[in-house]
Amino acid sequence: MSNLSDIGFPVQSEQDVNVLITETIKFVESIKCPQGFYLRFADVSGAEIYLQGDNEQALIGFNPHFAGMSRRTVGLTAAIERDSSQLDGGFHAWANPCGEDVEISGEYPFVFDVPDFRLNEITSFPQICEIQLTAFASNDFEIFVDEKEYDDNQDDELKYASKSFIPVGLFALGATSEEIDLSVVRPVGKFAGEIKKFEVKTNELSGEKFYWFLVETLGGEVDVVADAKLVTIQPGIGGIVSGQFWLSGKLLN
Repeated sequence: MSNLSDIGFPVQSEQDVNVLITETIKFVESIKCPQGFYLRFADVSGAEIYLQGDNEQALIGFNPHFAGMSRRTVGLTAAIERDSSQLDGGFHAWANPCGEDVEISGEYPFVFDVPDFRLNEITSFPQICEIQLTAFASNDFEIFVDEKEYDDNQDDELKYASKSFIPVGLFALGATSEEIDLSVVRPVGKFAGEIKKFEVKTNELSGEKFYWFLVETLGGEVDVVADAKLVTIQPGIGGIVSGQFWLSGKLLN
């Protein structure tokens, strides 16, 4: 499983990735920025690919995203540039900030990547912002019929609530943007949340199916996407999803 298979692109090799780029580049929208350009592919299913090009017109990377329904307020506290590409990046943020002291007044800190990072050149922090957040499922993805089944299946001594969020990408790295090395933090969260909506999506370009869930968790809504192979039971409204997820967000305002 991969982030790409979570949105209906079941790539298995570098050759598969090259084929995917060749196919998506036929249908892209070009968006320029000072560091180069993004080529945005948008499938009607909500699956998105952001190809990256430098000012010499060379392709230098790409990132997947899913354009979902989630909306949540965060306090952005720092921008994060990535060594992988000059067009890669994300933000350190606090979920549900309250009051003027954004950096310590939220429910928890976390990190998320942004597929069009260079189109969001924020120079002053902190900033209150609304985002759409997508969580890409990994192999530990699970669905439970209800909160009781979720609770009954927790074997560890430490129990997590059915709406919980652990910013594992920040573990052992400090709690605030001043204390951590932003070059090594990861856009990863471990969470559980309640299914508010769900749908089996079909990626029209590939013909492959994947699952989309609108989930309510601690800190607000999140869109969850998962490879169909990860969904082993019939989901239902009010069910609980849990797992560790890669986080990709888009700034809305």
